Amino acid sequence: MNTLRFITAGNVDDGKSTLIGRLLYDSDSIHTDQLGLLQKQIKQEGVDIDLSLITDGLRAEREQGITIDVAYKYFSTKKRKFIIADAPGHEQYTRNMITGASNSDLIILLVDARKGITTQTKRHASLGSLMGIKKAIVAINKIDLLNYSETIFNDIKNDFEAIKSELQFDEIIFIPVSALVGDNIVQKSEKTPWYSGKALLETLEEIDVPTAENLASRFQVQWVIRPKDEENHDYRGYAGLVLSGGYKVNDVVKILPSNIETKIIKIEKNLESIQEAKAGDNIVLHFEGNIDISRGDSVVKIEDLITEGTEIKTWVSWLDTADLQIGKTYTLQHRFRNVRAKVLEIKQKWNVNDWEFVQTNEIKLNDIAQISIKTNQPLFYDSFLNNSKSGNAILIDETTCSTVAALMFLENE
Repeated sequence: MNTLRFITAGNVDDGKSTLIGRLLYDSDSIHTDQLGLLQKQIKQEGVDIDLSLITDGLRAEREQGITIDVAYKYFSTKKRKFIIADAPGHEQYTRNMITGASNSDLIILLVDARKGITTQTKRHASLGSLMGIKKAIVAINKIDLLNYSETIFNDIKNDFEAIKSELQFDEIIFIPVSALVGDNIVQKSEKTPWYSGKALLETLEEIDVPTAENLASRFQVQWVIRPKDEENHDYRGYAGLVLSGGYKVNDVVKILPSNIETKIIKIEKNLESIQEAKAGDNIVLHFEGNIDISRGDSVVKIEDLITEGTEIKTWVSWLDTADLQIGKTYTLQHRFRNVRAKVLEIKQKWNVNDWEFVQTNEIKLNDIAQISIKTNQPLFYDSFLNNSKSGNAILIDETTCSTVAALMFLENE
């Protein structure tokens, strides 16, 4: 059973948390203790269950009536497992949106049927597209407040399709829903006979998303294992996560940055020998010959090309309250490989509100821009759009040790 990771996004009060709550409630995916608290609320306040409380768990969120953090929920059906990220709607929480979208396969863009496509809808669609998400569901919510109007649904659909050429989604599905009463969430609603598509849950169960197993094989050494006891004095293994693709015993690989070619002679998983490992597996690799391999070294198949460079063009999402400083040295962490890096140039900033690039000399909190950086040692990476597993990194301020930026590498020109 595979797992679908998706993020919900939209304006404040568009009903994101209620949508997720309805999805969990109607699919019987709420824990018994949590359901008991919701039922207790009914008895005390004499109101219907507030489904948004299922995700808005922080006290500050409940009091303000907004979502200020990324709330994660997990549930499963007979067909699929799901991990949901509920992202904040406010513009000042763009970095939270970036966090949730970075690991998502699909984005649900919630649109209030009464308001239509807004600037924030465009902003979230743009961010989801930038983060490499290829599948989008536009859930036109609160359709019940407009008498389930097919005309309103089609108008909003046409408005969104007018801007989809600016996005990188390869599939967009439009669904009329009412999160509050449950129309087209888990079951098709009789109140929208003009809608010929599937309910939201069935769409999520059946939508086809690309998997990391189909990408080029990438592995980075997290830990070098060399036991000190006499019984295992010849043991030398290299532990890590298969980021994408897969590896088999007898595969010919190249170790980077040393450029040494060798062969995989053994693969271990959960202390047992296996013949093949795939994306998502935590494994230990053993190689032919006595090779000097360190934490952060990359292992790629001989036939899989990977980009090597010290001057890199990248998207940056700035996460710090202090502005980016051109020429300042930061630590660039590419999974388990750390190098020192300087920002050479701010090429352009993306104005997501006006959907255009602008020239600028400063990057502030929540800004998204294209920059060029130079590292003191080579990096081995893919472009983010080709392989998000090996195409991202973070910048760390060497003085404060704070993570100040998320990077998404671009193709070399």
